[in-house]
Amino acid sequence: MIFNTIMVQLDVDSPAAPRTMYALELARRFEATLIGFAAADEYVFVPGDDGGMAAAEIMRQRRAEINDRLKMLREEFLGIVGDGASWCEEIGDPTSLLAIHARAADLVVTGAPTKQAAGDHHRVVDIGTLVLSAGRPVLVAAEKLVPPNPKKVLLAWKDTREARRAVTDAMPFLTDADDVLVATIEEENQRDARKSIGDVVRFLMRHGVKARSEVLAVGHADGGEALTEQSVRMGAELVVAGGYGHSRIREWAFGGMTRSLLKQGAVNRLFSN
Repeated sequence: MIFNTIMVQLDVDSPAAPRTMYALELARRFEATLIGFAAADEYVFVPGDDGGMAAAEIMRQRRAEINDRLKMLREEFLGIVGDGASWCEEIGDPTSLLAIHARAADLVVTGAPTKQAAGDHHRVVDIGTLVLSAGRPVLVAAEKLVPPNPKKVLLAWKDTREARRAVTDAMPFLTDADDVLVATIEEENQRDARKSIGDVVRFLMRHGVKARSEVLAVGHADGGEALTEQSVRMGAELVVAGGYGHSRIREWAFGGMTRSLLKQGAVNRLFSN
């Protein structure tokens, strides 16, 4: 796995510079092409029998406002990255459009929206939905927006397709790390867990990764929280995990580990599905 092309998603209501600089440093490290992406939806709901004309006018105004914001983001992004990068913008649902355009990238970079914009899925990306629909690894930036050049990585292991995918998707980060801890939650069949995690460590070592393993005994505690606490104890700069869940129209139902890691904004997280 090589990151030849990185796509960074920008929120229409936030400055482009912080996340752009984060992604640009990654692109330089991997000698990758950088693509900027931004989208927002002009959708508005106006109740009442006479709401049609009012809604049309509000949508026209919103479209104009979104176009102005996209223009500003485009100019700011290209002014930072210079030649060699490209830009993509659309009006529509930002999550579904980003998932579609992810086909052009090896890695998608995003981050948590501002508190004021959080929950407005017409203007910000629903990260959980993106993880499960993009078909590409999604790097969720830490809140401090320090680009990962991780020397310590926690790989949250569960013997599933998603976790196997995450291992290979994260390989460009893993091969440069000094310490990769493959951690799994203790389950009823301890022997199978140790065999599974042992196979992963051997696989990584054959690819030149400095890997070790640990089976976490959590009892009745939440497994996701246990992995998060372990990442803090080891000082991990990146957490790698499979994104587990299933769709229910607009909602996504996640396992506990994915939910916990999505909330852990202090560290960079790479998800694959």
